[in-house]
Amino acid sequence: MRDLREYSKQTNVRLALGAFILIFIIGVGLIWLIYGGNAAGMAFTCLLAALVPVILILFIFVAIEWILKHARPR
Repeated sequence: MRDLREYSKQTNVRLALGAFILIFIIGVGLIWLIYGGNAAGMAFTCLLAALVPVILILFIFVAIEWILKHARPR
């Protein structure tokens, strides 16, 4: 029998990675084609700056999940 929670988590991770790949490669690539290299560099920098709070929040959620898993009485 499959673990549906693990399957759901795996699917969510794959969707998030796909979205980031589309935004970074396709988005920055189109900006580079239309506006040039300087604009693409700035777009990449802005995307990285916007990604920092998202990564911090995800790290906090993973840390909370880890703490809760290991703090439960067995």
